[in-house]
Amino acid sequence: MLGMAITPNNTMSKLHFFTLLACALTVHPLIAEPSVVVTLGSIGDRIRAQNPDLAAARLRIQEAVGRMNQSGRLSNPDLDTSFEHNSRFREGKLEIGFSQRFPVTGRLQLEKDVSLTELKASEAEVREVERLIIAKAREAVVKVLATRQRRELLREQVGVSKEFANFLSEIAAKGEGSALDSGQAKLEATSLSMEIRQLDASETALVGELKPLLGMRPGESLSVSGSLPIPSLPSVAVDPARRPDFQAAKLNAQAAAQGVALEQARRYDDVEGGLFAAAERTEDAPEGYENEAIIGLRFKIALPFWNKNEGAIQEAEARKERTEKEAIALGRGIRLEAEAARAEMAEWTRLIGEIDSTLLPLADEQSKLAEDAYRNGQGEIQSVLRSREKRLQLSAAKLDALREFHLARVRHESALGKP
Repeated sequence: MLGMAITPNNTMSKLHFFTLLACALTVHPLIAEPSVVVTLGSIGDRIRAQNPDLAAARLRIQEAVGRMNQSGRLSNPDLDTSFEHNSRFREGKLEIGFSQRFPVTGRLQLEKDVSLTELKASEAEVREVERLIIAKAREAVVKVLATRQRRELLREQVGVSKEFANFLSEIAAKGEGSALDSGQAKLEATSLSMEIRQLDASETALVGELKPLLGMRPGESLSVSGSLPIPSLPSVAVDPARRPDFQAAKLNAQAAAQGVALEQARRYDDVEGGLFAAAERTEDAPEGYENEAIIGLRFKIALPFWNKNEGAIQEAEARKERTEKEAIALGRGIRLEAEAARAEMAEWTRLIGEIDSTLLPLADEQSKLAEDAYRNGQGEIQSVLRSREKRLQLSAAKLDALREFHLARVRHESALGKP
């Protein structure tokens, strides 16, 4: 008979193996958790699929569908019954009737038309919610990318400053330079490193603002990919009809116009028609009792003497005029919004071109001349630091202009209603 002896060493090995296996199973899900990756171009698709506020707004469409399905229906028919008799139950009468109310105007079809237009307006309002959320998210992505490019600029500057500080330390150790100059150069590099940490905190805050817009879960990581593209001015053409809020405004004006016709149709109440049958037993002395059956028709027509729905008609006409003026004002505001955003983009484009073509080359030249002069013993460390600071300011100003250009571009595209 075969067997295996269990020794203390074997037992400890097995315990060690199972402990490592449990740790691996515990840590693996954390390592395998994927990161959500978005870009400036793909963020709209993510919001349309995952944003919880947008998902809640879409239920407005279902509410409008329910109102449309309920509108334009006849009222329920009425069933009337009556029974009467004398004190000795020798004579009596039983009557059963059926009646239905019918509109004398096209009120039911008008109700259907109004509810259908309101359904289309609800769909446009949901698209407007989507437009606003996407614009807000794109602005956050632009700020994240700009912060990242600014951080890369500072890291590059830190590398140059550390290289220069090392050079100053070497010549100071040889007695050919000042230890004070070396300390100032190191202080400059340290200051830039502190700015990088501040930018890290700013990017973390921006990512925190972006996560709820993307419908992310707590603990889920987010990675913003890409970079800000080179500025290019869009076309000057503006069509307010592409904006969902303008579409909703036009549909609301159309529904208000249909509402006037509906209130006018409500001046006349419904006509009621019915069918009834009655059976009656009466005593005809001295002949005895007589049974009689009756079948008849019944009509009711309301006379429009006191209520002609004048107040509701007046309200509907005022609503129609108001919604038409609101749509006109919104269309004008959309054109002005797009025009202002494009004008801002043009200004930032000119500023970026001026920095690239004139100011940065001049700053690079001055920085090189100041550093060469210092290395040759013909200049001061302050001149080198000031020239580098000026170049860094110009590079940062260019990145700020690029960020503001793309923020204006987001506003411009949102004003045009681009998806």
